[in-house]
Amino acid sequence: MIYLKTDEEIALMREANTLVGKTLGEVARWIAPGITTLRIDQIAEQFIRDNGGIPGFKGYGGFPFTLCISVNENIVHGFPSSYVLRDGDIVSVDCGAIVKGYNGDSAYTFPVGQVAPDVMALLQTTKESLYQGIEKAVAGNRIGDISNAVQTYCEARGYSVVREFIGHGIGRKLHEDPEVPNYGRRGCGPLLKKGMCIAIEPMINLGSRNVVIERDGWTARTRDRKPSAHYEHTVAITDGQAEILSSFDYIEEVLGENRI
Repeated sequence: MIYLKTDEEIALMREANTLVGKTLGEVARWIAPGITTLRIDQIAEQFIRDNGGIPGFKGYGGFPFTLCISVNENIVHGFPSSYVLRDGDIVSVDCGAIVKGYNGDSAYTFPVGQVAPDVMALLQTTKESLYQGIEKAVAGNRIGDISNAVQTYCEARGYSVVREFIGHGIGRKLHEDPEVPNYGRRGCGPLLKKGMCIAIEPMINLGSRNVVIERDGWTARTRDRKPSAHYEHTVAITDGQAEILSSFDYIEEVLGENRI
Protein backbone atom coordinates (compact mmCIF):
# COMPACT_ATOMS: atom_id res chain seq x y z
CA MET A 1 0.00 0.00 0.00
CA ILE A 2 1.27 3.47 -0.95
CA TYR A 3 0.72 6.12 1.72
CA LEU A 4 0.16 9.69 0.57
CA LYS A 5 1.55 12.23 3.01
CA THR A 6 -0.15 15.43 4.12
CA ASP A 7 1.65 18.76 3.98
CA GLU A 8 2.23 18.46 7.72
CA GLU A 9 3.80 15.04 7.34
CA ILE A 10 6.02 16.23 4.51
CA ALA A 11 7.19 19.08 6.76
CA LEU A 12 8.23 16.50 9.38
CA MET A 13 10.00 14.47 6.72
CA ARG A 14 11.81 17.60 5.57
CA GLU A 15 13.02 18.04 9.15
CA ALA A 16 14.35 14.47 9.30
CA ASN A 17 16.02 14.78 5.90
CA THR A 18 17.61 18.09 6.83
CA LEU A 19 19.25 16.36 9.77
CA VAL A 20 20.51 13.64 7.44
CA GLY A 21 21.98 16.30 5.14
CA LYS A 22 23.67 18.05 8.04
CA THR A 23 25.05 14.73 9.27
CA LEU A 24 26.55 13.99 5.88
CA GLY A 25 27.99 17.50 5.93
CA GLU A 26 29.65 16.70 9.25
CA VAL A 27 30.93 13.41 7.81
CA ALA A 28 32.42 15.35 4.87
CA ARG A 29 34.67 17.24 7.31
CA TRP A 30 36.28 14.00 8.42
CA ILE A 31 36.64 11.96 5.24
CA ALA A 32 40.33 11.92 4.37
CA PRO A 33 43.17 9.42 4.13
CA GLY A 34 43.96 7.97 7.56
CA ILE A 35 40.52 7.79 9.21
CA THR A 36 38.74 4.49 9.83
CA THR A 37 35.23 3.97 8.56
CA LEU A 38 34.18 2.97 12.09
CA ARG A 39 35.27 6.38 13.39
CA ILE A 40 33.14 8.04 10.71
CA ASP A 41 30.18 5.97 11.90
CA GLN A 42 30.72 7.04 15.51
CA ILE A 43 30.90 10.70 14.51
CA ALA A 44 27.61 10.41 12.59
CA GLU A 45 25.77 8.67 15.43
CA GLN A 46 26.86 11.30 17.95
CA PHE A 47 25.86 14.11 15.59
CA ILE A 48 22.39 12.66 14.96
CA ARG A 49 21.71 12.15 18.66
CA ASP A 50 23.12 15.55 19.64
CA ASN A 51 20.68 17.15 17.19
CA GLY A 52 17.57 15.42 18.46
CA GLY A 53 17.39 12.50 16.05
CA ILE A 54 17.61 8.74 16.23
CA PRO A 55 19.85 6.79 13.82
CA GLY A 56 17.40 5.31 11.33
CA PHE A 57 19.54 2.36 10.27
CA LYS A 58 20.91 1.16 13.60
CA GLY A 59 19.02 -1.99 14.53
CA TYR A 60 16.90 -1.88 11.36
CA GLY A 61 16.54 -5.49 10.27
CA GLY A 62 19.47 -6.24 12.54
CA PHE A 63 21.88 -3.79 10.92
CA PRO A 64 24.39 -2.94 13.66
CA PHE A 65 25.62 0.54 12.65
CA THR A 66 24.42 4.11 12.09
CA LEU A 67 25.82 4.40 8.56
CA CYS A 68 26.19 2.10 5.60
CA ILE A 69 29.75 2.78 4.46
CA SER A 70 30.74 1.14 1.19
CA VAL A 71 34.28 1.61 -0.11
CA ASN A 72 35.43 1.19 -3.74
CA GLU A 73 33.93 -2.06 -5.10
CA ASN A 74 31.36 -2.23 -2.31
CA ILE A 75 27.99 -1.04 -3.59
CA VAL A 76 25.72 -0.68 -0.56
CA HIS A 77 25.15 -1.84 3.04
CA GLY A 78 28.86 -1.91 3.89
CA PHE A 79 29.81 -2.29 7.55
CA PRO A 80 31.90 0.43 9.20
CA SER A 81 35.15 -1.20 10.33
CA SER A 82 38.81 -0.74 11.14
CA TYR A 83 39.48 -0.12 7.44
CA VAL A 84 41.60 3.01 7.04
CA LEU A 85 40.66 5.23 4.10
CA ARG A 86 43.45 5.68 1.57
CA ASP A 87 44.24 8.20 -1.11
CA GLY A 88 42.34 7.23 -4.26
CA ASP A 89 39.44 5.48 -2.49
CA ILE A 90 35.81 6.33 -3.04
CA VAL A 91 33.38 5.86 -0.16
CA SER A 92 29.59 5.75 -0.33
CA VAL A 93 28.01 6.96 2.91
CA ASP A 94 24.30 6.16 3.28
CA CYS A 95 22.64 7.83 6.27
CA GLY A 96 19.20 7.63 7.85
CA ALA A 97 17.70 9.55 10.77
CA ILE A 98 14.33 9.54 12.51
CA VAL A 99 12.89 12.83 13.77
CA LYS A 100 9.42 12.99 15.38
CA GLY A 101 8.58 9.56 14.00
CA TYR A 102 9.51 10.21 10.37
CA ASN A 103 12.51 8.96 8.39
CA GLY A 104 15.12 10.80 6.39
CA ASP A 105 17.42 8.95 3.98
CA SER A 106 20.23 10.15 1.72
CA ALA A 107 23.57 8.94 0.36
CA TYR A 108 26.66 10.49 -1.19
CA THR A 109 29.83 8.99 -2.64
CA PHE A 110 32.94 10.86 -1.54
CA PRO A 111 36.30 10.85 -3.31
CA VAL A 112 39.24 10.42 -0.92
CA GLY A 113 42.27 12.43 -1.96
CA GLN A 114 43.32 12.06 -5.60
CA VAL A 115 40.93 9.68 -7.38
CA ALA A 116 41.52 8.22 -10.86
CA PRO A 117 39.79 10.21 -13.63
CA ASP A 118 37.70 7.26 -14.83
CA VAL A 119 36.37 6.73 -11.30
CA MET A 120 35.62 10.43 -10.89
CA ALA A 121 33.66 10.26 -14.15
CA LEU A 122 31.62 7.37 -12.68
CA LEU A 123 30.80 9.50 -9.63
CA GLN A 124 29.82 12.46 -11.78
CA THR A 125 27.54 10.40 -14.03
CA THR A 126 25.88 8.62 -11.09
CA LYS A 127 25.15 11.91 -9.35
CA GLU A 128 23.81 13.43 -12.58
CA SER A 129 21.59 10.39 -13.14
CA LEU A 130 19.96 10.97 -9.74
CA TYR A 131 18.80 14.38 -10.92
CA GLN A 132 17.71 12.91 -14.26
CA GLY A 133 15.43 10.60 -12.27
CA ILE A 134 14.17 13.40 -10.04
CA GLU A 135 13.14 15.41 -13.12
CA LYS A 136 10.68 12.62 -13.94
CA ALA A 137 9.29 12.43 -10.38
CA VAL A 138 6.18 14.43 -11.24
CA ALA A 139 2.52 13.69 -10.48
CA GLY A 140 1.01 11.94 -13.50
CA ASN A 141 4.21 10.15 -14.47
CA ARG A 142 4.97 6.60 -13.42
CA ILE A 143 7.80 4.99 -11.47
CA GLY A 144 9.13 3.55 -14.73
CA ASP A 145 9.73 7.06 -16.04
CA ILE A 146 12.17 7.66 -13.15
CA SER A 147 13.75 4.25 -13.58
CA ASN A 148 14.22 4.61 -17.31
CA ALA A 149 15.74 8.09 -16.98
CA VAL A 150 18.44 6.78 -14.63
CA GLN A 151 19.14 3.67 -16.69
CA THR A 152 19.38 5.30 -20.09
CA TYR A 153 21.56 8.15 -18.80
CA CYS A 154 24.11 5.78 -17.27
CA GLU A 155 24.10 3.04 -19.89
CA ALA A 156 24.56 5.59 -22.69
CA ARG A 157 27.83 6.50 -20.98
CA GLY A 158 29.05 2.93 -20.70
CA TYR A 159 28.17 2.15 -17.09
CA SER A 160 26.03 -0.65 -15.69
CA VAL A 161 23.01 -0.39 -13.40
CA VAL A 162 22.64 -2.54 -10.29
CA ARG A 163 19.34 -4.48 -10.36
CA GLU A 164 19.30 -6.13 -6.94
CA PHE A 165 19.06 -2.95 -4.86
CA ILE A 166 16.59 -0.17 -5.55
CA GLY A 167 14.95 2.96 -4.19
CA HIS A 168 11.77 2.91 -2.15
CA GLY A 169 8.89 4.75 -0.60
CA ILE A 170 9.62 6.35 2.75
CA GLY A 171 7.72 7.89 5.65
CA ARG A 172 7.03 6.56 9.12
CA LYS A 173 8.81 3.44 7.91
CA LEU A 174 12.23 3.55 6.29
CA HIS A 175 11.07 1.28 3.46
CA GLU A 176 7.53 1.66 2.17
CA ASP A 177 5.83 1.06 -1.15
CA PRO A 178 6.46 1.70 -3.97
CA GLU A 179 9.73 0.15 -5.05
CA VAL A 180 11.82 2.51 -7.22
CA PRO A 181 14.21 0.56 -9.48
CA ASN A 182 17.03 2.27 -11.34
CA TYR A 183 16.09 0.44 -14.54
CA GLY A 184 12.81 -0.02 -16.36
CA ARG A 185 10.44 1.12 -19.07
CA ARG A 186 8.78 4.48 -19.42
CA GLY A 187 5.06 4.51 -18.71
CA CYS A 188 5.21 1.44 -16.46
CA GLY A 189 4.81 0.96 -12.74
CA PRO A 190 2.77 2.78 -10.10
CA LEU A 191 1.30 6.18 -10.92
CA LEU A 192 3.00 9.08 -9.17
CA LYS A 193 0.58 11.13 -7.07
CA LYS A 194 0.89 14.28 -4.98
CA GLY A 195 1.90 13.33 -1.44
CA MET A 196 4.00 10.31 -2.36
CA CYS A 197 7.48 10.38 -0.80
CA ILE A 198 10.20 8.26 -2.36
CA ALA A 199 13.93 7.73 -2.06
CA ILE A 200 15.65 7.66 -5.46
CA GLU A 201 19.11 6.09 -5.27
CA PRO A 202 21.11 5.13 -8.35
CA MET A 203 23.78 2.48 -7.74
CA ILE A 204 26.01 2.42 -10.80
CA ASN A 205 29.06 0.26 -11.59
CA LEU A 206 32.17 0.99 -13.62
CA GLY A 207 32.25 -2.65 -14.78
CA SER A 208 29.51 -5.27 -14.99
CA ARG A 209 26.25 -5.07 -13.02
CA ASN A 210 26.80 -8.42 -11.30
CA VAL A 211 26.68 -8.39 -7.50
CA VAL A 212 28.04 -10.58 -4.69
CA ILE A 213 26.92 -10.51 -1.04
CA GLU A 214 29.80 -10.81 1.42
CA ARG A 215 29.88 -13.23 4.35
CA ASP A 216 28.52 -10.65 6.78
CA GLY A 217 25.19 -11.07 4.97
CA TRP A 218 24.88 -7.34 4.29
CA THR A 219 27.75 -5.89 2.25
CA ALA A 220 27.07 -5.98 -1.49
CA ARG A 221 30.03 -5.63 -3.84
CA THR A 222 30.66 -5.84 -7.56
CA ARG A 223 31.56 -9.33 -8.74
CA ASP A 224 34.40 -7.98 -10.90
CA ARG A 225 35.61 -5.77 -8.01
CA LYS A 226 35.42 -2.62 -10.09
CA PRO A 227 34.23 0.56 -8.36
CA SER A 228 30.59 1.41 -7.73
CA ALA A 229 28.97 4.78 -6.93
CA HIS A 230 25.78 5.58 -5.03
CA TYR A 231 23.82 8.80 -4.55
CA GLU A 232 20.39 9.22 -2.96
CA HIS A 233 17.78 11.89 -2.31
CA THR A 234 14.39 11.66 -0.63
CA VAL A 235 11.78 13.58 -2.61
CA ALA A 236 8.12 14.49 -2.28
CA ILE A 237 5.86 14.32 -5.32
CA THR A 238 3.96 17.54 -5.94
CA ASP A 239 1.80 18.86 -8.77
CA GLY A 240 4.92 20.35 -10.35
CA GLN A 241 8.62 19.68 -9.93
CA ALA A 242 9.45 17.21 -7.16
CA GLU A 243 10.55 18.74 -3.88
CA ILE A 244 13.92 17.39 -2.77
CA LEU A 245 13.59 16.93 0.99
CA SER A 246 17.21 15.90 1.59
CA SER A 247 20.19 18.10 0.75
CA PHE A 248 23.76 17.88 -0.54
CA ASP A 249 24.34 21.56 0.26
CA TYR A 250 25.97 20.87 3.62
CA ILE A 251 28.35 18.39 1.99
CA GLU A 252 29.26 20.69 -0.86
CA GLU A 253 29.90 23.64 1.45
CA VAL A 254 32.60 21.51 3.06
CA LEU A 255 33.99 20.08 -0.18
CA GLY A 256 34.16 23.50 -1.84
CA GLU A 257 36.08 23.37 -5.11
CA ASN A 258 36.58 19.62 -4.71
CA ARG A 259 32.87 18.89 -4.99
CA ILE A 260 31.68 16.72 -7.83
